[in-house]
Amino acid sequence: MSWTDERVEVLKKMWGDGQSASQIAKELGGVTRNAVIGKVHRLGLSNRTTGGAAPQKPAVKEKPAAKPEAIKAKPAPKEVAAEPAPEPERSPAVIPARKQIIPAGQPLPPQPSANEISPEALASVREVEKKAKRLGLMELTERTCKWPIGDPATDDFWFCGLPVQAGKPYCEAHVGVAFQPMSSRRDRRR
Repeated sequence: MSWTDERVEVLKKMWGDGQSASQIAKELGGVTRNAVIGKVHRLGLSNRTTGGAAPQKPAVKEKPAAKPEAIKAKPAPKEVAAEPAPEPERSPAVIPARKQIIPAGQPLPPQPSANEISPEALASVREVEKKAKRLGLMELTERTCKWPIGDPATDDFWFCGLPVQAGKPYCEAHVGVAFQPMSSRRDRRR
């Protein structure tokens, strides 16, 4: 079922007359109550524009009221013409440099932590990486060093793979880089 111009006009008229979504769906045929409600909202008809008749209900035998003068009619609610609010202008969001997404295949920017590692530790890591097993992700076990080396977006990416230090995920050299004493980290920030 598609919403043709004729079907939309029938929907608008029946909605304006105060018909329920179920009644409109039955009249149109081939459409559900929820589809009618969705179309009403997309057309911006969600507020009834006319006072219109209330939805028709089956006649129910009512008891006559003892004192008709005691029944007071409620005042009709004031109708407010709902105009859609203008959408605020959106400026493009500025993404901080550290949260920017780098497309696959592009080299990663230099990481600040790499510049803060002592030259001795870097030399030790470079020596260890020369003897590394160069394992892929699926080759890692609980006994192999999981230190990533290279850019994950390239084919030249691997993990160290040397035996791990007890209770740590990395080999001895990479533990020295990853887990530094608190005092040395505190001193670097100054």
